[in-house]
Amino acid sequence: MADKTLTLTIAERHDEPGNIVRLRLVDAGGAVLPAFEAGAHLDLHLRDGSTDLWRQYSLCSDPAETGFYEIGVLLDPKTRGGSAAVHRLAVPGATFEVEGPRNHFPLSEEATTTVLLGGGIGVTPMLAMARRLHAIGRDFVLHYCTRGETVTAFRAMIAAEPWAKNVAFHFDDQSPEQRLDPTRDLPAPSSGTHIYVCGPQGFMDWLIGAAEAAGHASANVHREYFSADVDTTGDSFEVEAQRSGITVNVGPDDTIAKALARAGVKIEVKCEEGVCGTCVTDVLEGMPDHRDKFLTDEEREEGTMICACCSRACSSKLVLDI
Repeated sequence: MADKTLTLTIAERHDEPGNIVRLRLVDAGGAVLPAFEAGAHLDLHLRDGSTDLWRQYSLCSDPAETGFYEIGVLLDPKTRGGSAAVHRLAVPGATFEVEGPRNHFPLSEEATTTVLLGGGIGVTPMLAMARRLHAIGRDFVLHYCTRGETVTAFRAMIAAEPWAKNVAFHFDDQSPEQRLDPTRDLPAPSSGTHIYVCGPQGFMDWLIGAAEAAGHASANVHREYFSADVDTTGDSFEVEAQRSGITVNVGPDDTIAKALARAGVKIEVKCEEGVCGTCVTDVLEGMPDHRDKFLTDEEREEGTMICACCSRACSSKLVLDI
C-alpha cells in the first residue's frame, strides 16, 4: 500500500554553505504532522514543466517535533534534475506533494555507544539521530566530514544544540591529524556499539570496510546511500510477471522496470539508483544479479527480492510476483 500523500508548504528556506538548502515544511492549516523516527526520510514529488520526479530526502529535524519537518538538499553537480528542481522551486509559500515519512535507516536506541558518521549532505539523518540520542540520554559521538570549513552546512544550528560538544568536525583541506581516521576515531568493537554511515558512495564504502575490518559486526554497521554509481547494463534476459501474465525481454541497456512498464505492468520507481527500496519486487524463480545498495547481504543471498530499477539476472529468466 502506498504511503498517504500529504501537501506541505515551505514555511522557511535557509541557504546553508556548500550549496545546501535547509527547508522547513508545514501543513498550511497548522495540522500536526505524522510522527517519524530518527533516520526516516520524505519522498518529494517535483513537478515543473517537463520535470516530473520523486526524490528522497532525510529528515534532520527533531523526531519529537510534530509541527514541522526539516530536510537539507545539496545542489548536486551531477544532478539528474531532482536537486536542481528543489533549489529552484522550494521558496517560502511553495507547496509539494510528499509521501512518508518512511524509515529504512532506523536507530537502535538500546545501543550503549553510538557512532554517527556523516559525509557532506549525509549528515542530515545524523542530526535527527543526535537529537533523539541526546533526548534519551544515550552515549554518542557525531563525526561530520566535509571538504572544508567554509562549505560546512548546519554549523550555526549545531552550535546552538545542547549536544554540540558531541560533534567532531573533520575538514579535508586541513591537516591530516584533523581529518577522520577510523583507526583512531572508531571505538573498539562490542555488541553494544552501533555505527551509522551516510554520505557519498566512496566515503561510505571506505568507512564500512574499515569498521568491518576492525571487527565490528556487519549487523552493527548501519548504512544509507543517498545515491550510487550503478551499472544497469548486461546481457539480455527474460522476465515473467506471473500474476499479470506478461513476459518481456530485458535488453542490454534496458531495466526490468522499464521493460515491464512498456508492456503495461507498472512497478513504482523513484530513485532509479537502487537506494530507496520503492521498486523492490518478490522473485519466485531465477537468480537475481543485484546492482542495488538497498538490500542487505542476507537478503541478496536469499535471492527472493530484487530492485527492479537497476538489478538484472544471472539466470536466463526471472519470474516475479507481480
